[in-house]
Amino acid sequence: MNYALLGAALLLCQTAVHANPFGVIESQPRSELWVNPGFYSYHFDRDKGLDDTNPGIGAEYRFSTVAAATVGRFHNSDRAMSNYAGIYYQPFSLGPLRLGAVVGAFDGYPNHRDGGWFPALIPVVSVEYQRVGVNFAIVPKYKDRLHGALTIQLKFKLTD
Repeated sequence: MNYALLGAALLLCQTAVHANPFGVIESQPRSELWVNPGFYSYHFDRDKGLDDTNPGIGAEYRFSTVAAATVGRFHNSDRAMSNYAGIYYQPFSLGPLRLGAVVGAFDGYPNHRDGGWFPALIPVVSVEYQRVGVNFAIVPKYKDRLHGALTIQLKFKLTD
C-alpha cells in the first residue's frame, strides 16, 4: 500500500511543476469498457480491525470524456458482500488526472440501513494510460455506520 500512496504523491508532485496544470475537460462521446478486481481501502480508523482488502468485480462504461456509468460487487470492509451502481462525473483535470465525483448507491454494510441500499457522493481522482487506469476515492466516515477510507481501484480497458 505504501508504494501506491507514494506513486500517487509523486504523480501529484509531477503535475504541480507544470505551468497552470488545471483544466476543464471538454465533453465528447466515448465508448470504452473498463473492468476492475475490486478495491484496496486504507481506513482512517486503523484500530477498528477493518478489512482493507476488498476484492470483487466491477465494470465502468465511459460514454463521454467526462462521464461513465459503473456497477460492481465486492467484499466490503465489514467482511460482507456489497453491490454498487453509479455515475462518475469528472469534468476537471490536473495534468493527467481527472477530478470529480461518483454519485450512486451501495448496499451490504450491516451497520447502515441494516445492509440495505443507500445513496453516496464520493470524490474521485482518476488516471488512465492506454489500457490501465486507477481510481482514487475518498470515502467519508458516517458516524459508526460507514468507515472512512482512501480507496484505490485498479482498472483495465477491454474495449475502445
